[in-house]
Amino acid sequence: MICDGLFTSESVSEGHPDKLADQISDAILDRFLELDPNSRVACETLIAEGLVVIAGEFRARDASIVTQVRAEAEAIARTVLREAGYSDGATGIDPERCQVVLRFNAQSADIRRGVDRSDGIIGAGDQGMVFGYATDETPERLPLTLAIAHRLVRRQALLRKSGVLPWLQPDAKSQVTVRYADGQPIEVTDVVLSTQHAEAIDLDELRAAVERHIVAPVLEGLPVSEALRLHINPAGQFITGGPKGDTGLTGRKIIVDTYGGAAPHGGGAFSGKDPTKVDRSAAYAARHLARQVVDRGWAQRCLIQIAYAIGVAQPVSFVVSTFGTGTLADSVIATRLREEFDLSPAGIIERLDLLRPIYRATAAYGHFGRQDVRLPWEAA
Repeated sequence: MICDGLFTSESVSEGHPDKLADQISDAILDRFLELDPNSRVACETLIAEGLVVIAGEFRARDASIVTQVRAEAEAIARTVLREAGYSDGATGIDPERCQVVLRFNAQSADIRRGVDRSDGIIGAGDQGMVFGYATDETPERLPLTLAIAHRLVRRQALLRKSGVLPWLQPDAKSQVTVRYADGQPIEVTDVVLSTQHAEAIDLDELRAAVERHIVAPVLEGLPVSEALRLHINPAGQFITGGPKGDTGLTGRKIIVDTYGGAAPHGGGAFSGKDPTKVDRSAAYAARHLARQVVDRGWAQRCLIQIAYAIGVAQPVSFVVSTFGTGTLADSVIATRLREEFDLSPAGIIERLDLLRPIYRATAAYGHFGRQDVRLPWEAA
């Protein structure tokens, strides 16, 4: 929960190297689910200058499906890079000429026995704890800091793709600081936006255009400090970006994916994992339940923790905290939720309809609070 004083969250664009890796991993997952909804996937991507490495453990109803996706994986990776806005090595990576290395392994037989149990029950794909959080301070049910940070980089991508600011390049990062009092956002005090750009644009011209076309529209109507500090490309030029400027890895932006640091997150990343992996599916379920609590008016803020043991279907623990904002006792809310929702992997998968190729869309701009795509865990 955010304490009184200043609090900051960040986001990154779809062209950020870590997000490229997430998108490739989830695009591979989606392809498996298209061919076999019960595929078991744990896909990791590493991306560097001129190089993409895709590795993981995979199983489908027929070995030919794994063979087919492996044959398509290189094209899938190149499509993700191209659609993110990269066209050549100078901009960050050349989607047509970069090297793509594949390491596809079979799922461990030990894990398979724990997940697809002999009694027909789906066990948790791993041990671990997950968290779900929701707050009434924004329509997205996200902290204001994170909601604004996501909006900034989404708008950067929109203006880049539309050609309004044609010198924008795919890599970008945002950061937003808000002053809180009594647990409520009072004013935006600082905005940081660093965007990759073409070499020809003058830095002063860039800063003026970014402030006018990106920052000002996003902040319109929000409580902004009279002493607002804008930091647009504070380090100066940002020409070298994407994988040319920084290595990317799947799962390295979990705070961006979740709650911007306003609440805990589990130890496992989301992208590239099929929904038997509870560090993904149960995190979605925990978010869904936290939203239910806030949407139903049971609390202004809600944090839920769920923990699992590998191979065991039901959670080993379930905790609700509303930080003193609840209209019901936390124990009463917890009892009602556990009576209403089946939190086994099979129960989560069925309720949220997770055996579908819906995951690449989650791999940039956060897994929660999305208003541009319909995600079942965000449903009221």
